[in-house]
Amino acid sequence: MGHASGTHRALRLIVASNVKARRLRFGLSQEQLAARSGFHRTYIGSVERGERNITLSTLEVLAIVLEAAPEDLLRLPAHE
Repeated sequence: MGHASGTHRALRLIVASNVKARRLRFGLSQEQLAARSGFHRTYIGSVERGERNITLSTLEVLAIVLEAAPEDLLRLPAHE
């Protein structure tokens, strides 16, 4: 169970990093992303901090708003 929970945390942090990076790339505030996605700003903040174990449906909504494929939000960011 310890390995699985560590893997889940790692995925949450990858999603968190990708959501925040894409949001900033689009010049959106958390409030604007929240309004476009239908989630509350505090929820977006908790996703970006890796505190939320989001559903696949939530991942899909965020991907659509951030013009990404859901799997893009699950990938380790490429170093630029």
